[in-house]
This record gives sequence, C-alpha cells and structure tokens, in this order.
Amino acid sequence: MDQYLVLGNPIAQSRSPSIHTLFSQQTAQNIEYGKQLVELDNFNNHIHELIAQGIKGVNVTMPFKEQALAISTQLSARAELAGAVNTLSFIDGDIVGDNTDGVGLVNDLKSQHVELQGKRILLLGAGGAARGVLLPLLAENPQLLCIANRTVSKAELLVTKVNDARMQAISFTQTQAFVFDIIINATSTSLSAEIPPIDSKCISANTVCYDMVYSKERTSFLTWCATQGAKQVIDGLGMLVGQAAESFYIWRGVMPKIAPVLKTLRVELAKDK
Repeated sequence: MDQYLVLGNPIAQSRSPSIHTLFSQQTAQNIEYGKQLVELDNFNNHIHELIAQGIKGVNVTMPFKEQALAISTQLSARAELAGAVNTLSFIDGDIVGDNTDGVGLVNDLKSQHVELQGKRILLLGAGGAARGVLLPLLAENPQLLCIANRTVSKAELLVTKVNDARMQAISFTQTQAFVFDIIINATSTSLSAEIPPIDSKCISANTVCYDMVYSKERTSFLTWCATQGAKQVIDGLGMLVGQAAESFYIWRGVMPKIAPVLKTLRVELAKDK
C-alpha cells in the first residue's frame, strides 16, 4: 500500500487525511494517508527520512512551503514562479515539487459561478499563499490583479517577478481608489479573528469576497465583507478540497470528484465543537 502524508506545524487541525481517504475510496486507489508534525528546524532531515521509509509523496502546509521549494530537485513551472511548494513527489531519487493551491482556488471559484475573465481582482497578502495562486488567476485573463500588502515592497517584488502588465502593487489604504469584482484574502488574519485593513469603498453590491481560511462559522473577513454589502462570500474549504484533488491526481493519475467530498466535509465541519 502506497503511503502519503501531510506535514506542517501545527498539523492537528488538518483535514487532509479525511479528504484523501475519501478520494481513495471513491477512485478505488489503495493508499494510506496520514499527518505528521515536523519540528520547525528539521524539515529537510524529515523529508529524507520519509524517502528512506518509502513514502511516495507529501503535502506541505504552513510554515514549510518555501522550504519544500528549496529541497525540490525538480519543480513544475507553477511552483517555480509561485516560490512555494505544497506537493512533493518522491520519484527515482528526485524530489519533485508542485503547487496546486492556485488550481484549487480557481476551480472553486468557477464551481461557485464566479467569472474571472475581464474582472478586477484584489489579492490580499504577499506571502506563500498569495504567490501560489497568482499564475492560475492570471491564466483566467482578468482585467486587473492588484496585490495589497501591509508591507508594499513585498507586493512590489511579486509584481516585478511575474512581470505582467495586468498586475499592480498597492497598500491597504490605496484600496479606497478602486472598486473590485473579486477580493481574495490570502492573509492569515481570519485565524485570529482579525480583518485586513482595506477600505470598504472597494466593495460594491457586485463584489465577490473569498477567504482562503475556513471555519465552522463565517470567518471574520467574510462577516465584515457581508456587512459592507458584498454580493457573495465564500470560504476556503472548496479550495482545500480542490488543491487536494490536484495533488491526488499528480500522485495517482486519477482525478477524484470534488463535490461529494466537499459536501461530506461541510457536514463534518458543522458538527465540530
């Protein structure tokens, strides 16, 4: 039986084992998927130990996505440009890094009937979560993709690196000068019940707001967006399942159905204490 893991710190909260177990049952793939806590200063050693044990691949969550990039001996184009890796495959002595976050996000937005082509998009944050979704978002041909970050220079670095005329780096304060069709929160503010300090003027009755974080109750960011009159608010659970499906496809060559797994997770989430 092939074995896979998700690695992170913290990791107890991860739903990835449940998701991949459902995928394997659905597709009749004989795999085992678990989770492991990795010490902050031991990621590289841990990876090599797993390879020696015969593990076939791992998902990588915070705070190791950049270390996963550095340890990779081969990188997909989307991982290289994202500057972050969330999927590692161990193949014939190589460590192959990929990033499935952007695909998961875009597919979830599409499943919620959100049109991206020709739209004005605001991406909040300039860390690994934001970098992982840039190229898939640009591939959908938006009119504008603004990156807003507390430290504007980090957003400017991303814009320079990707070098796409549709991109622009702004401060949170500068959001008052725009009205966006889609706002995506790639910061971790909702984990601490905080809100990125963007201006409410950038939200209209036609704005769709998306938070990469999910919880049993509506996140702080989505609650705020709804009070500002946003047309639609969406949490990140669908993105989580979507990126996992893409990882599963990379490893097994079979694309599982996302909708039934997402439905099961919604029920489980509602039961959480």
